[in-house]
Amino acid sequence: MIRIGDTFNGRYEILKEIGHGGMSTVFLAMDKNMNKQWAVKEIRRSGRDANDEMYSHSLQAEANMMKALDHGALPHIQDIIDQGETFCVIMDYIEGESLDKIINEYGAQPEQQVLEWSMQICDVLSYLHSQRPPIIYRDMKPGNVMLKPDGNIKIIDFGIAREYKQDMADTTVLGTRGYAPPEQYNGRTDPRSDIYALGMTMHHMLTGLDPRAKDYEYHPVRYWNPEISDGIEAIIERCVQPAAENRYQSCADLMYDLQHPELVTKGHKRRQRRRLAAFISCLALSVVFAVTGFLCSNQATRINNNQYDKLINSNIEENILDGIKIYPDRVDGVEKLVEYYGESASFGAEENSRLNSVYSAKTIDNMLEDRANTTADIAELNYRIGALYFSYYDPGTGTLNIFRDRVNKAFQFFKANATDSRLEGLDYEHKQVSDCFYQVCLFNKEFIFESASVAEASKSDYDELIETMDQSVDAIRNADAYTRLSLYNAVFTLLNDQRPTMSQLGVDKESVLQLMDKIYNEAVSVQPHKDGAISLRNEIIDNYESYRANIENWDMIESGGDRK
Repeated sequence: MIRIGDTFNGRYEILKEIGHGGMSTVFLAMDKNMNKQWAVKEIRRSGRDANDEMYSHSLQAEANMMKALDHGALPHIQDIIDQGETFCVIMDYIEGESLDKIINEYGAQPEQQVLEWSMQICDVLSYLHSQRPPIIYRDMKPGNVMLKPDGNIKIIDFGIAREYKQDMADTTVLGTRGYAPPEQYNGRTDPRSDIYALGMTMHHMLTGLDPRAKDYEYHPVRYWNPEISDGIEAIIERCVQPAAENRYQSCADLMYDLQHPELVTKGHKRRQRRRLAAFISCLALSVVFAVTGFLCSNQATRINNNQYDKLINSNIEENILDGIKIYPDRVDGVEKLVEYYGESASFGAEENSRLNSVYSAKTIDNMLEDRANTTADIAELNYRIGALYFSYYDPGTGTLNIFRDRVNKAFQFFKANATDSRLEGLDYEHKQVSDCFYQVCLFNKEFIFESASVAEASKSDYDELIETMDQSVDAIRNADAYTRLSLYNAVFTLLNDQRPTMSQLGVDKESVLQLMDKIYNEAVSVQPHKDGAISLRNEIIDNYESYRANIENWDMIESGGDRK
């Protein structure tokens, strides 16, 4: 058992207790190695009864699930340490106050502030739902949202989150009454369940009324405060529909309305209905004049094809998305969207949500059934999406490690190409480059992002990585400048940062130096035209001499010499 004043695991000095639950205690600790504060959650493995045991398992599941996630608004799991009767989770210490405490102290919150928080929450849920398989949070409420001093939020308490599997009921019925949707009490949830809970959370923040209260009676937000815009009211009302099919079907759709609440007003809806009625009238007239069902079908197909080609080739994001709606299971439409984001060099949380809405695990299943696509087409698309995330993704949440965010986002697409039985082993244009990206991402995730795992890396791991990277420097020559330089810079930095470990394991120094020289020569030969690519090229050139000297002198590390 951990006690205040102890030094846990030889490095974490326990300063004070900051939280306590039925089977867990949370301490504030100072990491002596990193001079950084962490939260240490000590969890007992079993309790007095079945409920305690279930809760213990849920806490273990929370820790393991969180360790695999990486988002600026989610706590980072530094380590999980097995202590036998207990296990300890080392995670980010989050300074701030939960939104329920803010509501209790200050009452209903301003509409614009609630809108900003809701968009941040929606982005986190979109990230969770985009995992493969999707992760359903299942306990969204103000008490699980921490407001940090910088104004951004963090989502906490993943004790009842679960991976979503279609047609599989939840093993337990958990959640918070008042926020949980009707289907959650029947043991069946999907991403739309989180959307319901977010709607109730928004309602609580705007009205100050806690849905858990015994005398709580639900009314739309403008019933309590007529100053709230009817657009926000309409968004919340759609979120909290009892039937899941009547809610927003994805966080991407919800995010769009949160960003444009003025388009969701009742007046706008009436105008849309009038336009729809006019459209239907015109459509009815066109049907009257149609020749035959067969000819109509062929004509409609030709019109759809012409419209589709025109939209996806327009180089306008909104048009491309409209085109994808015509044929959502065709690869070329999504390719055009990815190409657009790459050329614009702007790929953040909003673009991520839109891409998630048109390309998911379900989309891949449908694409594999569409005769217009080949499996090689889908593998190539996975590579292009992975490269887009690796090169350009910026979540815009104030995270200090954009590279970590990029790697974790890109990894799932490169991993699909390398491990999905339907795609594994295919021959497609960028297969070798995709494999290299996969190895680089996998190496960072397994041995670098989790510091406790660095010691697990072996000489053969490094030898294999160096060989793969060396081969891929040749294979990536035909890629765009930014993708090439992003990979070069990532490998360059990895080799420099990992030199102490490579030296200790006996990795061949000459092979590392040759790879660095090869990357440098390739980077110098690239002629970038965009600012981001130029900056990457300059960074490689500026660091080359010092990085090479570091590796040439890495023997000094073992002999106690000066580290550069």
